[in-house]
Amino acid sequence: MRKIIATLLLSCLFLFNSHAQQPKKPNASEIYESIEKLNFLGSVLYVAAHPDDENTRLISYMANHLKARTAYLSLTRGDGGQNLVGPEIRELLGVIRTQELLAARRIDGGEQRFTRANDFGYSKHPDETLAIWNKEEVLSDVVLAIRQFKPDIIINRFDHRSPGSTHGHHTSSAMLSVEAFDLAGDPMAYPNQAEQYGIWQPKREFFNTSWWFYGSQEKFDAADKTNLLNFDVGVYYPSKGLSNTEIAALSRSQHKSQGFGNTGTRGEQQEYIELIKGDLPEDKSNIFDGIDTSWNRVKGGKAIGMLLEKVLRAYDFTNPSASVPDLVQVYTMIQKLENEHWKTYKTKAIKEVIAACTGLYLEAVAEVNNATHGDEIKVKIETINRSASAIVIENIEYPYIKGNTLNLALKQNIENEDTFTLKIPTLEKESTPYWLTEKGSLGMYNVPDKAQIGLPETPRNLKIIFNVTIEGTKIPFTKAIVYKTNDPVKGEVYKPFEIIPEVSAKVTENVIIFENDQQKDIPVVVKAGRDNLEGVVALACPKEWQVYPKQQNVNIAHKGQEQTLVFSVTPPKYQSEGLLKPLVTIGDKTYSKELIEIDYDHIPFQTVILPSESKIVRLDIKKKGENIAYIEGAGDVVPESLKQIGYKVSILKPDAITPENLSNFDAVVIGIRAYNTIEALNYKQDILFEFVKNGGNMIVQYNTRHQIKVDKIAPYPITLSRDRVTDEFAEVTFLEPNHELLNAPNKITKKDFEGWTQERGLYFPSEWSSEFTPLLSMNDNGETPKTGSLLVAKHGKGYYIYTGLSFFREFPAGVSGAYRLFANMLSIGKNNITDQSEAKN
Repeated sequence: MRKIIATLLLSCLFLFNSHAQQPKKPNASEIYESIEKLNFLGSVLYVAAHPDDENTRLISYMANHLKARTAYLSLTRGDGGQNLVGPEIRELLGVIRTQELLAARRIDGGEQRFTRANDFGYSKHPDETLAIWNKEEVLSDVVLAIRQFKPDIIINRFDHRSPGSTHGHHTSSAMLSVEAFDLAGDPMAYPNQAEQYGIWQPKREFFNTSWWFYGSQEKFDAADKTNLLNFDVGVYYPSKGLSNTEIAALSRSQHKSQGFGNTGTRGEQQEYIELIKGDLPEDKSNIFDGIDTSWNRVKGGKAIGMLLEKVLRAYDFTNPSASVPDLVQVYTMIQKLENEHWKTYKTKAIKEVIAACTGLYLEAVAEVNNATHGDEIKVKIETINRSASAIVIENIEYPYIKGNTLNLALKQNIENEDTFTLKIPTLEKESTPYWLTEKGSLGMYNVPDKAQIGLPETPRNLKIIFNVTIEGTKIPFTKAIVYKTNDPVKGEVYKPFEIIPEVSAKVTENVIIFENDQQKDIPVVVKAGRDNLEGVVALACPKEWQVYPKQQNVNIAHKGQEQTLVFSVTPPKYQSEGLLKPLVTIGDKTYSKELIEIDYDHIPFQTVILPSESKIVRLDIKKKGENIAYIEGAGDVVPESLKQIGYKVSILKPDAITPENLSNFDAVVIGIRAYNTIEALNYKQDILFEFVKNGGNMIVQYNTRHQIKVDKIAPYPITLSRDRVTDEFAEVTFLEPNHELLNAPNKITKKDFEGWTQERGLYFPSEWSSEFTPLLSMNDNGETPKTGSLLVAKHGKGYYIYTGLSFFREFPAGVSGAYRLFANMLSIGKNNITDQSEAKN
């Protein structure tokens, strides 16, 4: 049966719904729309670089108005973005944004696809992007997506002809799409792939243009539109009670980690696409002009189309099950098609329609939400037929268990329940995102199982196959085993059923900073994946570091419980860094993985299993001042990082920003994008500036220039820009080498800018008043120097500092120089230096 499941997974690459969502329960209008889509055989692939790049208006229009099969190919999972809902960044943010894309597609009717490209952060030119990505592999993934999805139409979000004018990932996505348009139909391009999936030549490729790409509405209005098609994407759907643009706004609002909540609009709205490959439609109002989108396009399909037309004409909105006999006949006819592509896709679609028309409900629910190898769990089976249709459960195929013969007739609206016991075999893989199972590179994820390339999620092997006879025709339905519970507030809550290791362990901090050579007590948390866990725990470290004791016993009675063990770690007397790795030995097996759970209301519960390791850094660092107030912005780990080097950090809410409270602190640090996200700070700026005037220090981290919610960012004029330095290796020049901030209490050198990650910084100011002193200059290759990354202004007795340097990325990576520089920023004015020139000594 595993072969059956594997075959289904490989043939349905675009058909995955997000794991552990509540099952679809379509109403009569939605069923009718699904039948309409059954009768349309056209497809559109939308291509861009990141989650949230997609035009949800156009995706929804294609899927819901034209009834076309529509998918979004996002080259990356958005790992390099910021996170407005929590602390997860990099790969864990990519997991969140993957789920946000799937949530968006559930709303706008599209499907989701990816490549192996890793979002390594902002890139200014496609040359840089394609050098960091493996261009050939990403291109092969785009070709693969086209050969598997077989789109008639490809629409690119970005223009392939304007390298250097926008994000390098954006332009690269279009360039690769244009190249793949021709390669997908060439049997000599990626021949093994072509042999497995066949070749495919799309009919047309477009660029989704707008006035924005022309620079202004006036220029766009005056432009030659010979090769442009346009659509009114503001159409209204009476059956949904929503305009297309309202659906698009709901879809876009799923990108919550990026703060992309969107308000729906109503009324006419034009969307434009420019032909870049293929022939221009004679009828420019029809993107599929000249493409047969009826069942006539496949051999043996004409009769299917005619029968579906009959179903649509006779459809009874008060009794959808009246259509079941004809729909079952359609299912039988589809099984006889020679065209495997449309056969596979339309088989899944017709089965969903038949189940919806009959009110057929099939579910397999585990008694627990996770299990480990060797566990025996009970799974409850629920079946019910809520129609007068003749339905019989012939048998049920269970994972790793021989199916039993039931011949259970499902009487109308009578619930049936059964329970079976499933033992988890050792060959069952643990549940984790497939693209994170092996270490990749800066620009690429490593996917060992090539059959999984492009999938949005890891396929689930633990499934139940219900072999059902409906009106005399055998139709198999496959359902993943899930877990559900009742929450007193949320009601019915679904979670995926996960396979986890029997034990996991983690050091409580991802980065541990030693500001001197004194030992620290390091807690290691061990979590049991099963009852009665016994073993020993050790903590591996670099050879020049010392750990005591060498190992400790662990004994946990119940699954899910944790035990914290404390090890003493002593650093060397000199600056050093390395990794701490907890190792748990149970019997003859040693485990070294961490179990990470991501739980937000807007996405399904996620389990991620990663190597458990923490960076340890022995710093040569000095600091002045002690008490820091931190005003949180869009989310970062800066407060925790400052605590690591010995500061006492207090989180200060906007309503607590008073002169009295501020008098307790040496410095105030404003979190990233706080001025973009917290409107209340507009009424606290004068209080903060007065704090500086009275001798405090104020450090403001980066904000974007748009959607600023404060009238004054600084006590003196300053203008933000989009200037950034994306090359983390870019040379840094000291503009004022004798300035106190670069000399005390730590002597900052070029070495402090080694080992930075992803970028130097972003959204630097481009203009500032004479009160500010710029300290650093840096630039990406071929660009003019950017001098706004670190600005210092004396204000009264204290100092105001604005910085676009990406400390929020460097601290979690344990970059020594970032800590030393930030300590100097906090210490400025407290070094007993009366003249800046004294600092150089």
